[in-house]
Amino acid sequence: MVDIDGVVSLFGGWGPGNGLLGARSGDGSFHSIDGTPHFLSSTAAAHLLELSSLFELVWASGWEERANEHLPHLLGLPPALPFLRFPRAVGRANAHWKLEAIDAYAGDRPLAWIDDALNDACHEWAFARAAPTLLVQTEPERGLTSREARQLADWAQDLRVRPAGQ
Repeated sequence: MVDIDGVVSLFGGWGPGNGLLGARSGDGSFHSIDGTPHFLSSTAAAHLLELSSLFELVWASGWEERANEHLPHLLGLPPALPFLRFPRAVGRANAHWKLEAIDAYAGDRPLAWIDDALNDACHEWAFARAAPTLLVQTEPERGLTSREARQLADWAQDLRVRPAGQ
């Protein structure tokens, strides 16, 4: 499960000279998407492309279908990735608004979730799942970096070599 804002679209951390802290000029570019400026990280996109051989990438973002309308041609990502739809009204108090849709999509399959806004409800949900679950928190001004990408790749590799039922 891949969030967009804070993972691929970086924000915050503006520094002297109005540059995005932690981002080098070659790390991405600004784009207006539906009238909103976004700094899209080419570094995060490259990591997602590498991870696509290990994971089924699924957009888990409020962007919903708009992710496929914009990100493939702007960042060279695969077209028509699956995406989740979310209810417009949060139904449970103090629960992360994405959990219900993520849980329904994942079912009993192993799941890795990359997001910049994971909270206690996410961690409690992940701990309670019977299937292996990895939550990967990003910093919204840096997004998906080599550190998180390595963590995800190592976890996927570990699942492949782990005997069934462990």
